[in-house]
Amino acid sequence: MSIEIKVPVLGESVVEATVAKWMKNAGDAVSADEPIVVLETDKVSLEVPAPHAGVLTDIIAQEGDTVEVDAVLALLQEGGVAAPTAKPAAASKPEANTQQAQKPQAHTLSPAVRRLVEENNLDANAISASGKDGRLTKGDVLEFLEKNQSTPPAVSNPVPAPKAPAPVAPRADKPREERVPMSRLRRVIAQRLKEAQNTAAMLTTFNEVDMTAVMALRSEYKDSFEKNHNARLGFMGFFVKACIAGLQDFPAVNAEIHGDDIIYKDYYNIGVAVGTPQGLVVPVVKEAQDLSIAEIETTVASYGLKARDGGLGPSDMTGGTFTISNGGVYGSLMSTPILNTPQSAILGMHKIQKRPVAVGDEVVVRPMMYLALSYDHRIIDGREAVSFLVRVKESIEDPRRLLLDI
Repeated sequence: MSIEIKVPVLGESVVEATVAKWMKNAGDAVSADEPIVVLETDKVSLEVPAPHAGVLTDIIAQEGDTVEVDAVLALLQEGGVAAPTAKPAAASKPEANTQQAQKPQAHTLSPAVRRLVEENNLDANAISASGKDGRLTKGDVLEFLEKNQSTPPAVSNPVPAPKAPAPVAPRADKPREERVPMSRLRRVIAQRLKEAQNTAAMLTTFNEVDMTAVMALRSEYKDSFEKNHNARLGFMGFFVKACIAGLQDFPAVNAEIHGDDIIYKDYYNIGVAVGTPQGLVVPVVKEAQDLSIAEIETTVASYGLKARDGGLGPSDMTGGTFTISNGGVYGSLMSTPILNTPQSAILGMHKIQKRPVAVGDEVVVRPMMYLALSYDHRIIDGREAVSFLVRVKESIEDPRRLLLDI
């Protein structure tokens, strides 16, 4: 029986991926659950396994192709036997071979490319292909459309068309400069970040928090904590709990806009930014309101290991309602984080730095951290955003409030 191997669900608001590498070739035998292809998105690299044992009979999506969720990647013959060698071309049909050589793209278009070609009534053979083995990629088609846009016929009282982005002026490379094409993944990241800025009415409010109490608590119990829970006691567990307290007091910060509706969520899935060699990813601590600080720290630590080893999957990255980003681990003193859409807010933690502050009538030196809350002003009022950040500040400066739920 022939089985279609499809693109799985990729993660929060991710609808397409790039075929990065085929680990098997057409005609290869595969075992059940054996990885056969690597997909990359702007958030994660994902190995797609074979659903059953058999033979990979046909590779549909080629390396470099952009594929959407549920698109067919390859065909698998369940229980088949791998062919020892490739079938030779039939010498008795030179006409068919000639036609095949002239139109190599006719049967190798990925679903996304085929739909784009059909929707725009294009001749695939007229488009220059840059993919592996002369395959046509989605980028090739989009570039062709951009270069060959025709001017519509003049009409009376025409409606002004929106202005197209200004073309990039030619620029000659200078000595000691290297021109490198932007990767497809980096272009997707840039596009989504810009979409977040263009869609949301994004605003950022700031505050600062005295870390003295949390740091003292951590210093006193970090050894026994690590011994009992096999995880390092950091600050993230405290901040997750503090944010949940704020989200419960101000539900709009945990909500999202969907069309003309606001969706309020009575659960708290907290995305925690984790650094990887490929960049930051945001795995989600699910149902964090039901977890202890120890359980949160253990979960975050396990995500860190999986991220380092490339083991994060789509289920680890989906369902977030609020995000925390800790730029302080890289030395950032202050920043304005960008929303992780469709979420409506994101908290930015920063570097802990000793500064003179007024405590009562005295000036003392305390370990201080700037906090930044970026939020969608369409759904969150300034009063709610500022009050939420004050609630986080109060919980961190007196962590006993988290234990007593006050």
